[in-house]
Amino acid sequence: MLQEYLPILIFLGAAAGIGLILLGLGFAIGRGQKDEQKLSPYECGFEPFEDSRMKFDVRYYLVAILFIIFDLEIAFLFPWAVSLDTVGLFGLIAMGIFLAILVVGFIYEWKKGALEWD
Repeated sequence: MLQEYLPILIFLGAAAGIGLILLGLGFAIGRGQKDEQKLSPYECGFEPFEDSRMKFDVRYYLVAILFIIFDLEIAFLFPWAVSLDTVGLFGLIAMGIFLAILVVGFIYEWKKGALEWD
């Protein structure tokens, strides 16, 4: 039974060893000059010294949804395009439905004004 898991254990040990070596090299060779700006928290482009309970602008969420729409589209279109001859007409119809759903999301984003960068 150990012979079946030995390659996996060797792989995990090598990965952990390489990771530790690279982290050690980063700490040993890297410039440790940290100023106040570099150590300050940063999130979403807002000033780090404001109230943490402030409301986010709805455009932030709309841009995030827009990114997800295009990211999903690309992630599913590449494998579909590669296997188009295999999936046939069923695959073409399924991708048409998928793209129609994405277009509905895109139209929603457009109507909400997420594409206006004012």
